[in-house]
Amino acid sequence: MLRLSGIEAGYGEVQVLRGLTLDVAAGEVLCVMGRNGAGKSTMLKTIMGQVRASSGTIELAGSRIDSLAAHVVPRQGIGYVPQGRRLFGELTVAENIEIGLMTRNRGSAMRDRVLHLFPRLRERMGQVSRTLSGGEQQMLAIARALCLEPKVLLLDEPTEGLQPSMIALIRDTVVALKKTGVATILVEQRVDAALSVADRIAFMVGGAVAQTVPARGLRPDAEEFVTYVGI
Repeated sequence: MLRLSGIEAGYGEVQVLRGLTLDVAAGEVLCVMGRNGAGKSTMLKTIMGQVRASSGTIELAGSRIDSLAAHVVPRQGIGYVPQGRRLFGELTVAENIEIGLMTRNRGSAMRDRVLHLFPRLRERMGQVSRTLSGGEQQMLAIARALCLEPKVLLLDEPTEGLQPSMIALIRDTVVALKKTGVATILVEQRVDAALSVADRIAFMVGGAVAQTVPARGLRPDAEEFVTYVGI
């Protein structure tokens, strides 16, 4: 579904991604892990066109998207939930959701499907989003991304700072999306959260993927986590 090949990218003269290559299939959850500074968030921003790749290719369902402007990339069917959520804080829950729907011209049927996943948001449609709890804000950020009816979903540390019940809800949502064929790239630091949903885990070091392994059979104390994540 989504393939990155030989991606080089960074910020000005600071190179972050160095020949990054990875892929995720439809209905698969690929968890990307690594220490701070490994380039995980930069990778997601490069997929979204917010950071321009200086070389390499990014393909979505066989079509290159690496030359597209950042505002065009979501219209191709890529939903993105950045670290920190980046909601429109002064707008209501309903207005944030409407912005997601407008991106790919989706209507009320899509809104109802998303609210079925997050019924708590239905109770807060008129509430200003900055007044929501941290967990509710994360729900809204994911809901807004799902309003695109994405082929690919990018999640940047969605469980950070959340209580266990909210982490469980996010896990259940990701599992439900797998069944619909959505490809998910999940950047995660929590080993337990990664193992609960991932099909494969890609470990990043120095802006490249050092190793990709199946998640099944991995234990939280596996050597790979000690080597690449420091846990």
